[in-house]
Amino acid sequence: MNLPPEPRSNPELIGHDAAALMLRDAALSGRLHHGWMIAGPGGVGKVTLAYRYARWMLAGMPSGPSPLVLEADHPAFRRVAAGTHADLRTLAPNTGEKGKKLLIRVDDVRELPRFLAMTPAEGGWRVVVVEQAEAMNEQAQNMLLKTLEEPPPRAVLVLTSDAPDRLLPTIRSRVRRLDLFPLEESDLARLLGRWLPDMAEADRAVLAALSAGSPGRALSLAEGDGLEMSREVQGFLARLPRPDPRDLHALADRLVSRRDGSAFVTFMTLLRDAMAGAVRRAGRGEGAPTWMAGRGLADWAGLWDMLGRLADETEALNLDRKQAVLTGLSRLSAP
Repeated sequence: MNLPPEPRSNPELIGHDAAALMLRDAALSGRLHHGWMIAGPGGVGKVTLAYRYARWMLAGMPSGPSPLVLEADHPAFRRVAAGTHADLRTLAPNTGEKGKKLLIRVDDVRELPRFLAMTPAEGGWRVVVVEQAEAMNEQAQNMLLKTLEEPPPRAVLVLTSDAPDRLLPTIRSRVRRLDLFPLEESDLARLLGRWLPDMAEADRAVLAALSAGSPGRALSLAEGDGLEMSREVQGFLARLPRPDPRDLHALADRLVSRRDGSAFVTFMTLLRDAMAGAVRRAGRGEGAPTWMAGRGLADWAGLWDMLGRLADETEALNLDRKQAVLTGLSRLSAP
């Protein structure tokens, strides 16, 4: 694999030129909003855009043929990539103990008002990037809200979020929202060809379809069990509405063979994606696959929700994954 750099050091942004142009024009207009929220599906480039914008602001908003672009040898680019720029603070979820929920806690946010109130060390702006802002607990959100309500001069906060509705309404009302959307199929195919040159073209096409326009998700599936689990999902669905119980036990054994639970999580995610896609297509009158026969769309939507809760509870409470697989898949069988 030719993996791309981490977002803070990634010089490339694919498919979001209009969003970058909006950020640039707002800054150059002299009416720059102090708070932005870059929202959209996971893995589409939100954090990459946030750091691209931060670098450009910290470099003094230089002009160029492409919006927000700095060369990789620019001092601001290098310091942001290294995490050493004096006028940039970043917050991201941390796990603490293994298995704990990803959170941004109030102690992580408490230092921000003092940082933003200080005079910029290099005479320009002070910038805060909050990755996965929905991971802030309630106390952390309330602490951040105080800064958004009374922002100091020459300070900008950039929040990124896969799930902005999890943020307090008062936070959402005090930031300007910028939505990013899944990449076009041609853009994603070009990226996967560059990142995964040794993978068969047919497998890259499957990854592109599974990732729904998200380069980050495509890479995650490629690095894990994505292709294998996709085949397991399709095999299971093909055996509906009445799979052989022996096949279900064999499938469950394969899914729990990896002790880290990655196969279980990926399988359940891809299964729910397949169900959701089938329900949407059937709802639009585009035809339903044979495995949906015997149940209405509302029933399938309820089963989709049930699988999500089952998977979440299994991981959160460290329950028996094999039993969770057997319980969930048996519920999908014809009554």
